[in-house]
Amino acid sequence: MNFEQLGLAPALLRALTDYGYQTPTPIQAQAIPLVLAGHDVLGGAQTGTGKTAAFGLPLLQKLAALPKPEGLHRPRVLVLTPTRELAVQVSDNLRSYAKHLRLNVTALFGGVGMQPQVEAFRRGVDVLVACPGRLIDHLDRGTCKLGEVQMLVLDEADRMLDMGFLPSIKRVMKHVPHARQTLLFSATFEPRIKALALEFMRDPKEVQVAAQNTIAETISHRAHPVDGAKKRDLLIEILARRHTEQVLVFGKTKHGCNRLAEQLEKAGLPALAIHGNKSQAARQKALSEFKSGKTRILVATDVAARGLDIPELPLVINHDLPMVAEDYIHRIGRTGRNGASGEALSLVSPDEANLLRQIQKLLGREIAMETVPGFEPSRAIRSDAKPFDAAPRGPRPPRNRRPHGKPRDVAAHAHAGQKPAQRDGRRVGHPGAGRRDSRPA
Repeated sequence: MNFEQLGLAPALLRALTDYGYQTPTPIQAQAIPLVLAGHDVLGGAQTGTGKTAAFGLPLLQKLAALPKPEGLHRPRVLVLTPTRELAVQVSDNLRSYAKHLRLNVTALFGGVGMQPQVEAFRRGVDVLVACPGRLIDHLDRGTCKLGEVQMLVLDEADRMLDMGFLPSIKRVMKHVPHARQTLLFSATFEPRIKALALEFMRDPKEVQVAAQNTIAETISHRAHPVDGAKKRDLLIEILARRHTEQVLVFGKTKHGCNRLAEQLEKAGLPALAIHGNKSQAARQKALSEFKSGKTRILVATDVAARGLDIPELPLVINHDLPMVAEDYIHRIGRTGRNGASGEALSLVSPDEANLLRQIQKLLGREIAMETVPGFEPSRAIRSDAKPFDAAPRGPRPPRNRRPHGKPRDVAAHAHAGQKPAQRDGRRVGHPGAGRRDSRPA
């Protein structure tokens, strides 16, 4: 099958030919005819399989066929994405597909000034690719109107829910007409995704070309057991040995990624960091330099794990394992894309053994453990153990005796004779008693 057989217009076929695209991926082959026919579509496919084209090509074709509004025109296609980087990437892809069509594609995200975005709305927007937070800012200010939206896309819907965007999505939905075509694309079809579809879609056609939480078969998986204190040195040794390859390194925290990138620089390995605290300009600069090959090593938090298209990336390293097993799949999905081979390498400390077991359970396979000479961990990592293995406990000491056998001296305790409610001048059981400050640091 080719794209012409899917019923795409000549202008779109020309753009695809310009970029060397000839054969649709499975998700594109199944979704494009359904979208062209006007159905709501619930689409699922593993990352790197061409989901943007699966919804973008038919939506652009339908939009181009509509009468062009005169004067100021408002968005008629709205695409919601979870991150700034994904908004930029999706909008760039849609502009590429629409290069022979007279359509205006605009990206909307935070971290940059609002005035240029206001000016873009004044000039007119056909396709709006937006992050929910900044879109709501414009809706509240009245600088953006969504009353003419005819087609809505929720891209990477599972990630948006992970990031807590459900209330924002519901607010946006109040500004979008009910009579619309809705597409929801996600890497997984968990129950909450189904619930979202039931709430916002009309009898959606379901397309899923891969099992949930699957990964490309072209990716090889390995893990190096190592103490946490030696992870940095082992990473430096690996990167120095593989000095010709581009590498995406995942860390756990923003501060940790910054520190790791600085340490790599000191070791003579130029690296850039990308995370949520970086300005949008800095994030885009780092991504552009990495994609172009100017920078070989990119250290990232999970902000870079979803939806980013990094062509021919051979290696992803997990300096820290993710706290949620599903995030492992999204991280390593940056490599092994479109049939290319890739490698996922994880540095695993003894404290992360349970995380490794959870990942292996999700994958349905064991990850090969290879100890690097000189970096042997202080204690063995049992990747095949049950998640909650524990040594059997001995008999508990009597409640009225200390572990060494001496009787408790109740009168010696600081609070002896006090009623619980009087302790430290606080009422035990009061909602605020003993509570730690829950404000973010």
